[in-house]
Amino acid sequence: MLSSSLIKLLSLLPAELSHNLALDGLKWTDKLFLLNLLQTKTGKKHTCPVKLLGMKFPNPIGLAAGLDKNGDYIDSLAKLGFGFIEIGTLTPRPQPGNPQPRLFRLRADQVIINRMGFNNRGIDYAVQQIQKSKFIKQGGILGVNIGKNRDTSIEQAWEDYMYCL
Repeated sequence: MLSSSLIKLLSLLPAELSHNLALDGLKWTDKLFLLNLLQTKTGKKHTCPVKLLGMKFPNPIGLAAGLDKNGDYIDSLAKLGFGFIEIGTLTPRPQPGNPQPRLFRLRADQVIINRMGFNNRGIDYAVQQIQKSKFIKQGGILGVNIGKNRDTSIEQAWEDYMYCL
């Protein structure tokens, strides 16, 4: 009941604001150890291991890039049980992305349109977040989407990709 009411409340807010509030709520839920209680209450981890490309995933359900652009929520998201997590898209230098509004709901079609424009704090910031992550230290599988900065020419784009790699 609480979760459905919360979802209805968040859906009344602008899409990007509700996105940010949901992530901050997840982080605070984790800081207050409520995510640990959720894991304890369920009793056991549900696994369905998958081996792919020489990697063993605990389950086939992953989180695509775009939700956690900068790697700020890796550990909190991992506690939700994802088999892998992707962050990004990250660019060599921080950039603000497109002007707001840039995230749109089409309620009748139950669709969200994302025109964020690679807003992120830059690859160096994300590397710091990754290095702090318990999920990574415990062998969690993390994907990182990379891109070029908006003001980088196509001819120089390879330099941005190489820097991020």
